[in-house]
Amino acid sequence: MALAGTYARSLDDKQRLAIPKQLSDQFGEVELRSFCIAPGTQRSLSIYSPTGFERLARKISRQSSNRVEVQNYKRLFYARAEKVELDAQGRIRIPERLVKFAGLQRDVVLLGVHDHAEVWDSVLWETFLNQHGPGFDDMAAQAFE
Repeated sequence: MALAGTYARSLDDKQRLAIPKQLSDQFGEVELRSFCIAPGTQRSLSIYSPTGFERLARKISRQSSNRVEVQNYKRLFYARAEKVELDAQGRIRIPERLVKFAGLQRDVVLLGVHDHAEVWDSVLWETFLNQHGPGFDDMAAQAFE
């Protein structure tokens, strides 16, 4: 099942984020006890199940490693990616370097985005929606050409 939905959340003082059961269930993995969290695009963070992260890693490995851009992407992506465990309350702790990368404050938005979830600072997400939301019909037409 494709991941979908928007969930308003708050980071606590220890930078923990509660993963909604509804979203966690959409990953479709039995006994899901950890996630991989990594830098995303446009100052977001990407959250993958362990299986989803391995699938992404295989896809990335097929890219030409002779290109400097690909080498640099791999360095930046994998150096900041980290496995995080779910605690008994269904929370993950976001590493400080990723909190800074994404500019996360207390209020965040968790999004289901097909094969992964994204974490956005709520102000940055609202800015993104305001900038890109009006062009949704054009984006849809281009996506399905």
